[in-house]
Amino acid sequence: MQMFGKKDSSSAPVAAKSIDKKAPAGSHDLENFVDYVVRALVDQPDSVKIQIEKLENSTVIKINCAKEDMGKVIGKNGKTIMAIRSLVSGAGGRLGQKFSVEVVE
Repeated sequence: MQMFGKKDSSSAPVAAKSIDKKAPAGSHDLENFVDYVVRALVDQPDSVKIQIEKLENSTVIKINCAKEDMGKVIGKNGKTIMAIRSLVSGAGGRLGQKFSVEVVE
């Protein structure tokens, strides 16, 4: 980083991330986002599992958690899961891909 014409020699190169060729670009970021949000909502974050399923023209992010925590993920009148779906769908649209989110029992 440069500040006022001086060079900062402390910046190190950033390691490249490996990309799964089966999953669409950006899907790992959305998977990590959903994982982070769901783990923050539930009482048993270690039981949360997020899976990506690639379909013909869309990608489904599946949330699997403890039965006791499903209500927290879904929210009152489904508002929490609708908000997660809206954010994922919007981010996917910016990537030019269709994403959906499902809560699996």
